[in-house]
Amino acid sequence: MGCGTSVATETQGKIVEPDDTAKTPCPALTMKAAVLIQRWYRRYMARLEMRRRYTWNIFQSIEYAGEQDQLQLSSFFSFMLDNFTQLNENGPDLISQLLDPVVDPWLGRETGYNLIPVPESYSGPRLSFPLSVSDTNSLLGAFKEQQTLHARYVLQLLYETKKLLKQMPNITHLSTSYTNEITICGDLHGRLDDLLLIFYKNGLPSAETPYVFNGDFVDRGKKSVEVVILLLAYLLLYPDYMHLNRGNHEDHIMNLRYGFTREVMQKYKTHGREILQLFQDVFSLLPVATVIDGKILIVHGGISDQTDLDFLSSIERHKVKSALRFPRRSLEQLDIDQSQRQMKRGRSTASSRPSSSCSHSKNQRTPNQRKRRCGQRRQDSTVSTSSSSSSSSSSSSLCSPRTPSALSPRPCPSSPSMPCNVNVLQVPFLDSLSSVAPPLPLQHDLEWKQIVDILWSDPKTQEGCSPNIFRGGGCYFGPDVTQRLLTRHGLQLLIRSHECKQEGYELCHGGKVITIFSASNYYEEGSNRGAYIKVGRELVPRFYQYQVSRTTRKLTLTQRVRVAEGSALKALKEKLFSHRSELLSGLQQYDHKNTGNVSVSDWAQVLESVLRLELPWRTLRPHLARLAPDGSVEYKSCFEDMESGIPLPQVTPNMAETLFRYRTDIEIIFNIIDKDHSGLISIEEFRHTWRLFSAHLGVDIDDRAIDDLARSIDFNKDGSIDFTEFLEAFRVVHKLENKDQQLNEKMDGDKYS
Repeated sequence: MGCGTSVATETQGKIVEPDDTAKTPCPALTMKAAVLIQRWYRRYMARLEMRRRYTWNIFQSIEYAGEQDQLQLSSFFSFMLDNFTQLNENGPDLISQLLDPVVDPWLGRETGYNLIPVPESYSGPRLSFPLSVSDTNSLLGAFKEQQTLHARYVLQLLYETKKLLKQMPNITHLSTSYTNEITICGDLHGRLDDLLLIFYKNGLPSAETPYVFNGDFVDRGKKSVEVVILLLAYLLLYPDYMHLNRGNHEDHIMNLRYGFTREVMQKYKTHGREILQLFQDVFSLLPVATVIDGKILIVHGGISDQTDLDFLSSIERHKVKSALRFPRRSLEQLDIDQSQRQMKRGRSTASSRPSSSCSHSKNQRTPNQRKRRCGQRRQDSTVSTSSSSSSSSSSSSLCSPRTPSALSPRPCPSSPSMPCNVNVLQVPFLDSLSSVAPPLPLQHDLEWKQIVDILWSDPKTQEGCSPNIFRGGGCYFGPDVTQRLLTRHGLQLLIRSHECKQEGYELCHGGKVITIFSASNYYEEGSNRGAYIKVGRELVPRFYQYQVSRTTRKLTLTQRVRVAEGSALKALKEKLFSHRSELLSGLQQYDHKNTGNVSVSDWAQVLESVLRLELPWRTLRPHLARLAPDGSVEYKSCFEDMESGIPLPQVTPNMAETLFRYRTDIEIIFNIIDKDHSGLISIEEFRHTWRLFSAHLGVDIDDRAIDDLARSIDFNKDGSIDFTEFLEAFRVVHKLENKDQQLNEKMDGDKYS
C-alpha cells in the first residue's frame, strides 16, 4: 500500500477508510530529508570537483615539466655538436642534419619524387596535382580505413605546399565580407578523429566554409601524419579558404620528443628522412598569425610587451627552423679560431661603442647584474655548461635590447620583484654555441624573439609581462599587455591556443583573450572536451563543443573522473620514483631520529622543492603515502608501489635512477643515432653518447659503470644494443595498479551507499 493514498478496503462487508492523518508524513520531516539529501549531494559533487581539479593540475604540471626537459635536451644537442667530434670523427653528422640541416639537392629537383615508383599492389589513394575535390575525398576515405598515403605522393604534396607557402606573408589577413562565417580551430595534436568530427559537424573546407587552424597539428597523437597531410591537401585545394598558423610543435626538435619524427620514420622507412626534411621546411614557412577584418588577432601562443605586428610582418620566418635554438651561423661557414679572435676584439672594444650587439653588452655585465636586469631564476648549473654559462645566458642577452630603431621592442616596465620582464626561452644554455660563433646582428635576435613569444607565451591574471618559467619558453602576459597591443594595432580580440582547457575553451583578460583547444580527451579518456569557434561579420565568437569517444559516453561522471585520476596519479608516482634519491635525501634531513616518518608539512615541502610541480601535496598525500599512527607520514611508502622493469644486476642504484629520469631523452638520442631505425646501435656509439649526456647533466657516473651497462644490455653479445630491451629495463612498473583500481571502485561504491 502506498503511504498517504486513499484506498478503500472491504473487510467483512465493511468499507474501511485509512487514516490519512496517520499515514501522511510531516512536512517538516520531508523538508529535513530533502535538505540532508541536498547537503550530501553537494558534498559529493564538491569532492568530485576537487578530484577533477587536482587531476588536471597533475597532468598540466607534468606536461610543462616535459617541455622544460625538451629545452634542456635541445641544449644537449648543441653540446654534442661541440664535443662529439672529439670522440668520433664522424660525430656531428649524427644530429647536424636535424639541427642545422644542409639542403639535399635531391629535394630541390622538381622531378625527384617522380623517381619513386608506386607499385601496382598499392591500394591507397593516388593523387594528381593540382589537387581536386576527388583527391581530398579519397584521402579522407583512405585515412578512415587506416590506409597510408604512399611516400611518392607525400613528397609531392610537401613540395607543392612549400612552393605555395613561400608566396604567403607572415601574417594572413582575412575578411568576413566574402563569407558568412570563419571557423577557428585550436590544437589537434595528431587526433584524426577530432579533425574528422569537426569536418562532419561543421562541413569540409570550401569557399562556403573557410577555416583557420591555429597550430600544433602534430605530436602526441598517433595520427599526426594523416592530420597534417589532410590540412596541407585542403590548403593546396583552397588556398584562399584554408589557413594554417604555425604552433610551437611545428618544430623539428619538439617532434623528436613528442612522437612525430618517430611516426614518420615508422610509416615511411625508406624515404622517411626526405619527408622529415621537407616537413621541416614546410613548418618553418607557415604563417605565424592571422587577422580577421583587422579586429581579431589569431596566434598560437600569445604575445609579450615586445610584440610588434609591423616588425613581425617584415621578418624572414623561414630562417627560424626551430624556436628552441638561438639563431647562429652554421658550423660549415665558420673558422672557429677566427671567430674566437673576433669575439675577443669585440669584448675589448664594446665599451667604446654607443650601442652594441646584445651578446657584447651581455659580456660586459657581471652575473649578478645580469640576474638583476632579467629577473631570471637560475637553475643548478651543470658540469658541461659551466664553462660557457657566462656567454650563454640567453635571457640576459635577449631580454634587454636597447636600440633607437622604431621597430625595436619597448623596454619592460620595472618592478621590485621583476626589474625586467623576460619574454624569451628561460633556459640559460640554449645558445651554448654562441661562444663559438661570432655575435649575430641584433636584428636576428629580435626576429627570433618575436617568433618565440608568438609560439610559446601564455596569459596570466596579473598585470605585466614576466618569464614563463613553468614552460621554460616565452612569457606570461597580463591584461595590461593585451590591452596595449590591441589598442596599438586597432584590434578588439586575441584568439590563441597552446593550452588544454577542460571545456575546450576559456575566456580571460575581461573577454579580450580566448583560448581554443580542439583535441578532446587530450590527457586521458574523458579528461576534456574539444571546441572550435565560428566568427561572422558581427565578429562575435560562438563556441561549439564536442568529445570524441564511444566509451566516454557510456561512463558516468564519477567513472570518468576516476579513470583520469588514476592515469594522473600513475604518472605522478613515476615522477616520484625517478627522483627517489633526491627525495629521500631531503626527507631524511627532517627525520632526525631515523624513524622513517616526517610531518605532513615537511613531506609536502620536500616534494615541492625537489619536483617543483606546484601541486596540492597535502590533498594528494592519501594517494601517495601512508600515515603513521601518530599522524606523521611514512615517507618511504611513496616508493613501495613501484619497481623497475627488467632488473640489471650490473647497474648501480644511482645510475638506474638517472636512466629512469632521462629515459625519454635517451630514447630521442638513440633514435637519432639509429639512422635506419632498426632498434640497434653499436656499443661504442652508446658509450660515447652516454658519456656526453652524463657530463652535460653533471651526473657522476664513471666510465666503468657505463661499460658495464653497455655489456649488460648487449644480451646476445653481437656488439649491438637492442634499444627496445633497454627501454623495457628502465621503465617503472606499478605493482599495485590492479589493487588500487579495485580499491577506488570500492570507495566510489561506498559513497553511493
